[in-house]
Amino acid sequence: MEMIDTVLSAIKEMMLPELDKIREESREIKTTLIMMNKRLDDMNLHLIDHSRRIDETNKRIDETNKRIDSVREELGSRIDETNKRIDSVREELGSRMDDTNKRMDSIRDELTRRMDAFSQRLDRLYDVIVRRDEHLLAEERITALERDVAEIKYRLAA
Repeated sequence: MEMIDTVLSAIKEMMLPELDKIREESREIKTTLIMMNKRLDDMNLHLIDHSRRIDETNKRIDETNKRIDSVREELGSRIDETNKRIDSVREELGSRMDDTNKRMDSIRDELTRRMDAFSQRLDRLYDVIVRRDEHLLAEERITALERDVAEIKYRLAA
């Protein structure tokens, strides 16, 4: 038995210090594990807080998007109304411009006719004036001829 006791004491001497080290390391690991669990809990609380804040921000963003959509719809309908009004004004002004162009064309035609009539009158006046000049010249020539004939008759009678 003595051998057994020697082997036991040898094993105890070899194993016990190692077992103490393992126990100490196990305690340190447990302490570290406890600290890590506390840190994880803190991080989870922090993540939960961030998640809550993100949810609140998302709600605010959703509300803002709804407001933007309602403003977009309102502005879209107002823009559509404005576009319709612009189109009607464009049509109205286009028809008024067409009417004005027609009036201008009719005035141009009337003035052209009047100018043509005036030109014809001027042409006739020119013809008359030329005839008057020719008439005056002819009168002067006839008068000169009558004098010449009267003089010739006077000479013949004398």
